[in-house]
Amino acid sequence: MIFKNKLKIFSRLNIFLILLFFASCSSQKLAVNEIPIERDGKIIAVIKAEIARTSEERSLGLMHRKELPDGEGMLFVFEKDDILHFWMKNTLIPLSIAFIAYDGKIIEIKNMYPHDETPVMSSRSARYALEVPQGWFARAGVNEGDIVVMTNVK
Repeated sequence: MIFKNKLKIFSRLNIFLILLFFASCSSQKLAVNEIPIERDGKIIAVIKAEIARTSEERSLGLMHRKELPDGEGMLFVFEKDDILHFWMKNTLIPLSIAFIAYDGKIIEIKNMYPHDETPVMSSRSARYALEVPQGWFARAGVNEGDIVVMTNVK
């Protein structure tokens, strides 16, 4: 009987700790930067982006968010250039993603759809990825070849 009671307390404590861990993950506070996007040396748009630098921050990304206002997003920063892979597991809102080279040049822009676990990959090595509400790049006039200014990000 005493063992059963201790087991119940232990199980409840584990459940509480697990819930506390997931609550802290979903309410993470990342650094936010206003990042200009340029064409021909002139700013054409500014995005207010959370910066995901660590593996844990990048893994969680924009999962579980119910909304993402236009003009806001998340910039994923990687240590080295690589073919980047993203998916939309546990992501509730449609997004557009720009794969960005080490020098800030937008390589390509793709759309991603809620809960789609099909990998979305960069066609060549990239250092950064910027996720925004789906269609924001087009609405803001941002195109492949434009430059995301990383001065405040590194």
